[in-house]
Amino acid sequence: MIEPEKEKIAVTQEYDESISELPLFHTPEIPSLPRPFVKWVGGKRNLLHEIRARFPKQFNNYFEPFVGGGAVFFDAHQQLKHATLVDKNLELIITYTVINHFPEQLIEKLQIHASQHSKEYYYKIRSQPHSEDSVEVAARFLYLNKTCYNGLSRVNKSGKFNTPMGSYKNPTIVQEENLRACHYALQKATLRCGDFTEIKSEAGDFVYFDPPYHPTNEISFTEYTVKNFTEHDQIRLRDFAVSLHKAGVYVMLSNSKTQFIEKVYNSKFFRVTTVQAPRAVNCKPNQRGAVDEVLITNF
Repeated sequence: MIEPEKEKIAVTQEYDESISELPLFHTPEIPSLPRPFVKWVGGKRNLLHEIRARFPKQFNNYFEPFVGGGAVFFDAHQQLKHATLVDKNLELIITYTVINHFPEQLIEKLQIHASQHSKEYYYKIRSQPHSEDSVEVAARFLYLNKTCYNGLSRVNKSGKFNTPMGSYKNPTIVQEENLRACHYALQKATLRCGDFTEIKSEAGDFVYFDPPYHPTNEISFTEYTVKNFTEHDQIRLRDFAVSLHKAGVYVMLSNSKTQFIEKVYNSKFFRVTTVQAPRAVNCKPNQRGAVDEVLITNF
């Protein structure tokens, strides 16, 4: 059996599912409530009251195939039996896994980044090639996320992080208490890197989808991974949601309120509700504000 204190997780292009079988790094009960450890475009912290109000009254296992910052999972973790968290962003899933198993080593690495933070240091770290050390990968990912412009975890067509440095005076690079709280919450989670169709849910389970949103008439950000999430992918997601519905799975989806999305989910299987969501990402601060989004459920 692998000893988690002695052996790091190797970073490969194909996520090793055996990572989730490693022995857990146990800590005493942590009183603070976890919150997302990354800034994430489209994060759901400001919509949690709308989402939680629409949870099924009872369900078995929880699945979140576009976990991103994990706001919904962290908010609901105490009521969950077991969660499967999935995302196509490999570095993000590695970071979740490191927080799950090596929180103290990660905190040490982040303290080093924080002590050396500067414009020169930011671009030096941004230009570094991928490490084979999972803790190094997670620390770099979080450091860049906390110090880049607007928290945009954006990659170019070659898969390289290309967001410029932000202008924060005192970025919060090390969040020791929150990372430990997230570590505690993740003890009931299985982590996977892959497509949303790879989840294995059963009747009575609950799946929450928060995909990259369909573009509105403004420029929308969908470049979380090398390949953008296209209209074809939106339809593929709808078809998968229908298959889950027919299998007896509870389904909830978030998306932008566009004619395309409303048409795609205009079905006897779904109920579409409009909610108001703050817009946090815009190059012009005076154009940030509440916008219409939709929550779609099959129950």
